[in-house]
Order: sequence, then C-alpha cells, then structure tokens
Amino acid sequence: MERTQIIHYQECTLAELDVADRELMDAAIAATATAYAPYSNFHVGAAVRMADGAVVTGSNQENIAYPSGLCAERTALFSASAQRPGAVMEALAVVGRNSEGVLVAASPCGACRQVMAEVENRQGRKLRVLCYFSDDKILIFDGIESLLPFIFSM
Repeated sequence: MERTQIIHYQECTLAELDVADRELMDAAIAATATAYAPYSNFHVGAAVRMADGAVVTGSNQENIAYPSGLCAERTALFSASAQRPGAVMEALAVVGRNSEGVLVAASPCGACRQVMAEVENRQGRKLRVLCYFSDDKILIFDGIESLLPFIFSM
C-alpha cells in the first residue's frame, strides 16, 4: 500500500519575518561567526528563543576525530537546557554560511531533529523551526513533525 506524507511549512523572506523571528534569525546568522569548522568550511549558526524572550545561540564545533564535533542546533538546544533547566523553548533558527561567507541553505540533520523531538516531548509544546533556505528565503515549520515524520520514541 502506497501512502503520501505531506510536509507543512510556511515560506517567507527575511524582510517578511516579524520582529521576534527576525531577531532570532539575526542571532543565528551572528552565531555563524563562532563556528569552528576547519574541515568542512561550513559555518552553521543556531539560535533558540525561550518563552521569556531570552535567546541562546550555538554554532557547529568540528573535531578532527569525526564524529566528535557537534552541530549548531544541538549546541544551542543543549546550552539552553543546561543554562535554563525546565524553561520552555519556543523557536529555533538555523542558518549556514559557506567558505566565501555567503549565507546558504541549512537544515537540521537527523540527530538534531531527534533532539528537537525530545525537547518537544519534554516540554509538552511544539518548537517552531526556522531554516534559512536560499536567496533570503526562510522555511518555517510549526513543530518537528514535518521535519521528522516518523519520530523515534519509547
């Protein structure tokens, strides 16, 4: 039996984001400058907006002993959880920058998506995900289900 999975998302430009989402995306863009990416030269920044409006950022941190590094999304999510235990996370923005410094599409990897699913499960609330796609196009997902339709759970 063949089935179809529908992915729900919104699409807009940077200029069309509301003030809070634009600030979150700007924080993710700024976080690309803190990435340690000497092997891939792909600098990723992420920013998490907490329910109280605070923003926690992260960037990818590579290591010569691959896969010992950590993605920007998990760096930001784990930092937010460690610094603010029990606090609700509302949104996560993620953006990539190539070796020429140009913003490029970035989408969370499978491990990051599973961590986002755990965040949603733990807090009992969806996490909006904003991904820089290309040419100032932003994709907005209302929760992780559209990014990870067959979530692992126990």
